[in-house]
Amino acid sequence: MDQDNDRPEPVPVVRTVDFGTARLLPDIDRDRAWLLTVDEAPQSYVDLEDPAHLEFEYVRRIAYAVQAAFAAGRPLDAVHLGGGAMTLARWLGVERPGSRQQVVEADRRLAALVAEVLPLPDPAVTVHTADARGWLAGADPASADLVVADVFGGSRVPAALTSVEFVRDALRVLRPDGLYLANVADAAPFAFLRSQLATVRAALGDGDLCLLAEPGVLRGRRFGNAVLVASRRPLPVGALSRLCAADAFPARVVHGADLSRLTGRARAVTDASATASPPPPEGAFTVG
Repeated sequence: MDQDNDRPEPVPVVRTVDFGTARLLPDIDRDRAWLLTVDEAPQSYVDLEDPAHLEFEYVRRIAYAVQAAFAAGRPLDAVHLGGGAMTLARWLGVERPGSRQQVVEADRRLAALVAEVLPLPDPAVTVHTADARGWLAGADPASADLVVADVFGGSRVPAALTSVEFVRDALRVLRPDGLYLANVADAAPFAFLRSQLATVRAALGDGDLCLLAEPGVLRGRRFGNAVLVASRRPLPVGALSRLCAADAFPARVVHGADLSRLTGRARAVTDASATASPPPPEGAFTVG
């Protein structure tokens, strides 16, 4: 008897969570793979059979930054602000065994849903159901190699996670050779993206900063994700550029003078002036 053929087909799971309606949709092309959406906006993709598989392009770019910045196989102390289905935490646990990870997810009912349907087997991952900004304020200084800010309220980055004060606190938690990564989304004329570049630069001071994004987004052809990469040490721009260029959906690494031109005269955002990221246009994200 073929046990695989006897296994029932997975069905979508729909739940009301704290910040909307969550849907876990099975991928018919990959066994035990799921797409998480909240209020129709894609949040995470997880393959339980192959946690190293990263479906979303921006998540692969975050992974490339980690690969380029740290020696292969080195375990990392990581903080993930924004959990979703914990795609990156699963990937890091497989790619760098022994990593100690803190995942901060404000949506308690979403975290419970993920724990129920997509359980995380790695005991070195601790999930905190807390506000990201508040949790970060209580974290020990110089306690992490990696801080990833990937927090979306639906499809927008909350205002509290866009300010100089927030980025300074994230940098406080990092060790001197640590890496700060932030996922943002915008479209031309890039008012939000430029302000975030200026904000990270103001918080970082003399450290190094670059941006990873698809050429079509940078040319203003569509709304999309961009990943900000920052460190107090020089970034491995060459290695990162090669990894991003070799992807099925190549990305550009914007650095140095090109990044200064993109930032232009944008001003850093403070807690007093912060606003949420712009809402995506209709049809920006589709779920097949």
